[in-house]
Parts: sequence; structure tokens; C-alpha cells
Amino acid sequence: MLNKIRPGLERVLTPVGHAVARVGPSPNAITVVGTLGVAAGALVLFPRGEFFWGTMVITAFVLFDMLDGAVARVTGKISKFGAFLDSTMDRVADAAIFSGLMIGLYRDDQELLAGVALYCLVAGVVVSYAKARAEGLGYTCNVGIAERAERLIVALVAAGFDGLGVPFILAVALWALAALSTITIGQRFATVYAQARDAAAADGTAEDGARARESAPEPRP
Repeated sequence: MLNKIRPGLERVLTPVGHAVARVGPSPNAITVVGTLGVAAGALVLFPRGEFFWGTMVITAFVLFDMLDGAVARVTGKISKFGAFLDSTMDRVADAAIFSGLMIGLYRDDQELLAGVALYCLVAGVVVSYAKARAEGLGYTCNVGIAERAERLIVALVAAGFDGLGVPFILAVALWALAALSTITIGQRFATVYAQARDAAAADGTAEDGARARESAPEPRP
């Protein structure tokens, strides 16, 4: 859903990308540093119950990581490997965030909610994999009410406010995120199934037409 604002965000980040490019770090370096910062904040602070400060550190590195695309565009260093690295590091960051939440909640004797955080982690992986696999097979799969950006915003905002002492907000957010991720998986399955069905029907129609032409009697001279 938030992908609709991506063009506007890219325009905002382009001047920042020019400034960062003059300093010298490559887009791939920015991607790796951003991911390591997110993982450190999530796996060091969240397990200790420091949800507010963990969220602040993660948010800072998430914003830093957003610059890799801007720097790649302004320097002309856009590459397939860079896209691969960025997507892979996104999965690492997501795993770190929800693993940190899960450990922190478990240590706080909230076993059920820790299980919900684990489900959100697994569901998020399935959401991302479904899209990647569909596109690898030639289908489009740009649907879903809980894509990566939405999942991160919900989880981090809730964790931050929980760290400030707001009651129940993290529990509500994780249960809602679990439900929304499940719906998103269903949306992507349904979308790909419809495309596969239509493609099979089109192939069947083409084969029937070919058979009809082959079985048609030869015209008399």
C-alpha cells in the first residue's frame, strides 16, 4: 500500500543521495551498514526489554538504509547484484526485528505474545517469498494490505510506545499484524492462482484451435 508514495519519496531522497554520494560510500556499503545497525538494535536492545531505545536505533538505521537506492540512482551504480543484496538484507533485518521482539517478550514471561511475534516473522517471510516466486514464474503479485513497509511501521511504532509504557499496544499490534499478514498471503495466492488459471485456459484455447485446424478437411481443388 505504501508503495504508492514511493515516487514522491524518491524525489525527496534524491538531493540527500547527491550529498551522501559526495562523501563516498557505495550503495552496497550503505545497505550492509544499515542492515547491521538494524540487527544490532533489535538483537541487543529488544531482548533486554529496551523496546523504546531499540526502536529508535532501528528507525535511524532503517532511514539510513533507504539512502542506498538514492545513491545508486545519482551515481549510476544500479545493478542486479545491488537489487539482490538489498532484498536479501531486508529479510535479514526483518528476521532480526521480530526475533528480538520474540526474545524480549519471552523473557518478560509473555510466551503467547512471543509466539505471535514468531508467527509474524514466518508470515512476513512467506509474504515476501510468494511475491518473489510469483515474479520468477512470470506472474505479477503486487497486492497485499500488509507489505514490508506496513509491517515494519506497525511493529516499530507499537514497540516504541510499549517501551514508553503504553499498555496493550504491542499486543494489539502483533495480533493485528498476524491477521493482516495472513490476509496478504491469501491475497497473493489468489492473485497468482487467477493468473495461472487464465494462462492455462488461454493455452487450452490455443491448443483446441490448433487441433481444429489440423482436423479440418482439405479444401477441394
